[in-house]
Amino acid sequence: MPSFKIDVSTAVVFVATPPTSKLVSKQTGEIAIDRETGAPLATVGLLVADEGEGNLYQVTVPNTGVPENLAPGIPVTVVGLKARDWENTFNGQTRHGISFRAVAVTPLGA
Repeated sequence: MPSFKIDVSTAVVFVATPPTSKLVSKQTGEIAIDRETGAPLATVGLLVADEGEGNLYQVTVPNTGVPENLAPGIPVTVVGLKARDWENTFNGQTRHGISFRAVAVTPLGA
């Protein structure tokens, strides 16, 4: 499925939830790995405010693009943010949504 670039150049972006390891399976605790780089993946919650509207997004980022000091409330810059729609069927139920991916999330001014 194609992905689409998201322009956040005019948005104010804050960390809403700190980075956590992205899991392949909650049962096994296996950490997801980036297919291109081989880096472990993390998920960080971002509050993106633009044009009078704010939204919370869970964004997947390679660990190499997430500094250790990210904490809720810190203003950040998001590099290479993309969205991709997805759909899967599990136990007979079809689910769908939009996933978000970025190359890096860095503290503003870093």
